[in-house]
Amino acid sequence: MNRNVSIIKDVDGNDIVVINDAIFKGRRGIAWNEVKEYLKNFVGDVYRITESDNEINIGADFPNEYTGSVYTYKLKGAVAKAKANAAQGIPELVEIATGGGFRENNKNKHYRDAMFGWYRFDSRFAMPVYLDGDNIERYNVFHVSLIVRHSEDDKMYLYDIIDIKKETGNPLEP
Repeated sequence: MNRNVSIIKDVDGNDIVVINDAIFKGRRGIAWNEVKEYLKNFVGDVYRITESDNEINIGADFPNEYTGSVYTYKLKGAVAKAKANAAQGIPELVEIATGGGFRENNKNKHYRDAMFGWYRFDSRFAMPVYLDGDNIERYNVFHVSLIVRHSEDDKMYLYDIIDIKKETGNPLEP
């Protein structure tokens, strides 16, 4: 799996994952099955959040939830493209995550897979905006929330990436 991803600092010293290639693109919509297949490459991996030192596992359920959640089905346009391409930066998005707000599990359907509750971490990434074909005009920066479940095996698993919002400040220059 070839990835063109890096971590940089913005002008305020905050980390941003830069995804240099938009490998999931199309005029009619996102091929979510291709994204799901891509995400399967991460299953079984463990990444560490630098700020909190939490280990985050990538479980077998992650590709299905990431591509098939109610949140994902509602996405349109640039935000759908951003979520699809954010898949390339999963390790780095976890690494630079901040926060870690806790919520109790309140749904019976998640009794086993989130027995010890949920955590929400914040992260950021940038995607290229192409001027004409292959020339990059700028990078749009997005804020995301990483949803992490604390399961009955006492491990934390990345569950989904939601609340994708384009930042309206200054975009990154190429």
